[in-house]
Amino acid sequence: MSGTRGAAVLAGALVVLAAAACGSTSSAASPASASGGSPGAVDVVASTNVWGDVVSAIGGTKVRVTSVISDPSADPHSYEANPHVQLEISRADVVVTNGGGYDDFMGKLISASGTKARMVDAVDVSGKAADAQAANGRLNEHVWYDFASVGKVSDAVVSALSAADPSDAATFRANALTFRQGLDALTAQETAARARTQGAGVVVTEPVPLYMLQALGAVNRTPSSFAQAVEDGTDVPPSVLKQTEDLLAGGSVRALVYNAQTSGAQTELVKSAAQSHSVPVVPVTETVPKGKDYLTWMKANLDALTTALTS
Repeated sequence: MSGTRGAAVLAGALVVLAAAACGSTSSAASPASASGGSPGAVDVVASTNVWGDVVSAIGGTKVRVTSVISDPSADPHSYEANPHVQLEISRADVVVTNGGGYDDFMGKLISASGTKARMVDAVDVSGKAADAQAANGRLNEHVWYDFASVGKVSDAVVSALSAADPSDAATFRANALTFRQGLDALTAQETAARARTQGAGVVVTEPVPLYMLQALGAVNRTPSSFAQAVEDGTDVPPSVLKQTEDLLAGGSVRALVYNAQTSGAQTELVKSAAQSHSVPVVPVTETVPKGKDYLTWMKANLDALTTALTS
């Protein structure tokens, strides 16, 4: 499992690598966080604490997880890497990335580190990129809001951990079964709620929660150029901003779903418009908030969205 195999590669390669994942102004991220692990544990690096938490749920004390982005107040759309992260990747046994262009900085770090780690790419595992290509649509890379995709990733994590530590494969499978039961409960909750949320209009500041909203049968009424501009970190055209504000005033929208981790003047204007017209504002995030794990976080999101869409 872990060792010193990346130390030599690191020499001369300690550089700061900056890359934007979804498009936004660059900002330094807080240091990576590490958790868990008994002696001899499998070393895992995950690009965000979303996938880090999934790994922890499956690996338990048999893994030591480093999540590169874990600060809930940070903007995951931009990241400035540091030599410490490259060192962690160089000695990792397993690396879990989101993929789909979300965390491109990880590819650069992986290449520079010379790691021999087993790789899990969540978007690749989910099949969402192929689906988007087949439909000639744009990929929504926020696959952790899709429970079926997370289930597929959990299976891939079991395979990677078991390859790194065959003696604990049965533990990984048992823990994954418990985790999948939690996913199944969330899926059942979505299905039950859909009878009440089907057809409800929503506006989103970014496509982060769209998989969950689609599962609830909600109708995304956001002008495509609004969400695209916000995600790309560019200005929303004034006419599009007015169109979005008019939607919130027109009675066809039951909720504004607001990415609390990436906000700006224009999204704040839309938020104010929703509040002034008594449209519920539901904040969502891209990383697991402090004090929650993946399953409790997603249940809180699902509860909040269902309440807003049925109010």
